Amino acid sequence: MRISLFLLVFCAFIKVQAQDDFGSAFDKINTEVQSESKAYVNLKNATESIGHRLTGSANGAKAEEYAYKLLKSYGYDVKFQGFEVESWSRLTNETKVGDSEDSLIAITSVTLAHSPVKANVKAELVDLGNGLEEDYKLDSGHVKGKIALVFLGVLPGSPEGTPSLHRSEKTAIATKYGAAGIIIINGVKGGVLLTGTASVTGKLIPIPAVCIGFENGMRIKEKLKTQKQFASVNMTNFSGAIKARNVIATLKGTDTLGEKIVVGGHLDSWDLATGAIDNGIGSFAVIDMARTFKALKLENKRTIEFVLFMGEEQGLLGSKAYVEAARHLNTLDQIRFMLNYDMTNNPKGFAASRVEMKDLFSSWGSQITKIDTGFKNLFYSGAWLHSDHQPFMLQGIPIGGGTGGDLPNNSGPFYHSDGDVFKLVDEQQLKNTVRFSAMLVYGLANTPVLPVKKQTDDELKGFLKQNNLEVPLKIAGEWRW
Repeated sequence: MRISLFLLVFCAFIKVQAQDDFGSAFDKINTEVQSESKAYVNLKNATESIGHRLTGSANGAKAEEYAYKLLKSYGYDVKFQGFEVESWSRLTNETKVGDSEDSLIAITSVTLAHSPVKANVKAELVDLGNGLEEDYKLDSGHVKGKIALVFLGVLPGSPEGTPSLHRSEKTAIATKYGAAGIIIINGVKGGVLLTGTASVTGKLIPIPAVCIGFENGMRIKEKLKTQKQFASVNMTNFSGAIKARNVIATLKGTDTLGEKIVVGGHLDSWDLATGAIDNGIGSFAVIDMARTFKALKLENKRTIEFVLFMGEEQGLLGSKAYVEAARHLNTLDQIRFMLNYDMTNNPKGFAASRVEMKDLFSSWGSQITKIDTGFKNLFYSGAWLHSDHQPFMLQGIPIGGGTGGDLPNNSGPFYHSDGDVFKLVDEQQLKNTVRFSAMLVYGLANTPVLPVKKQTDDELKGFLKQNNLEVPLKIAGEWRW
């Protein structure tokens, strides 16, 4: 009886797979995007007419309006989803380092969000290596009342397998051990400065946090081997409650079950440049996917929501607001899959949090490779944090997106920096993101059976542990077990 039941289920699954012949739709998507894509020109116009898209700023509001009007012009039912956010922006900053408190020399630095509104700290520097919990335990509490010097990412020469925590998690650990401030060394050579949030909650942190360049940081580390070093961090910042808005365009499905696929990317950016890579290429790809579906009059079994999130850079605030609203409305179970596009570029395959998606994604990928052999039909399965998929994943919702592509024009070093500008964008690679991803969206919206469903709380706990996310989630205060 068990064997017969297994064969019945297996044959039904094979039948479903056989029904997923989306070649005709994929061909139409490919032709439309290759000839009519507006992603590149829309992103160019946005960077030129708006500039940066910092959440809570006048520019951020302009970006929300810009995305709304674009999607409306494509024929969508578009709505704003408002939420209140603790806005943060930098005002003044001066960082000095020297051999004594009386002989400090200014070095170039950038303030990290959400540093205090006002801070003026002068203290001895303590080298905490990679800034992990183990580094502070080895320090035996000496950092208390002093300023921690920490490397962003993993220091060259660190033991294999050394974990790489987010800058916000490293700041939380420094705060826990009593540091009076934290100076983070960027890992990119050439004096590139990195901004971003140093807060795991999106709220103000109690200590000042700044980033300095690689060369200055490594020079200071070398000096600390033979003599004490001191530093002062003097800054002012703005913080206040304001309103921001996600932009949601809905393409209704024909199925009456109310299932939906969420396709998202964050529209906001930091203020040092125009955020063309982070996350212009992701968010404007999402907008162009939406345009493509309308242009081709594609019908879908499942509803598709194209979402432009605000507040990602300041703590995933927009995606958290979206998920919280869905919880309040008791509609989380309707979300069968969430695709996130954050600096996704020229994908060579598809990623999913759930390995059960491999066969389905690969079957669609094999149809795509018949259209373009540049698509390598790669598959990656795993779980990761620090982008807008995270609030969905922490509710047990399967997540994924594109994988295997490199950022254009060696733009990786300019992430979160003043070099994140439009000239880094590659038009054809942006088209590739749109067309391959639109095909993935079409598949998810139309396949009769999805082999994954929302995880139970126990399943989710085990899944997160398996993917080594317990420690960072505990640091962030998001481990609920």
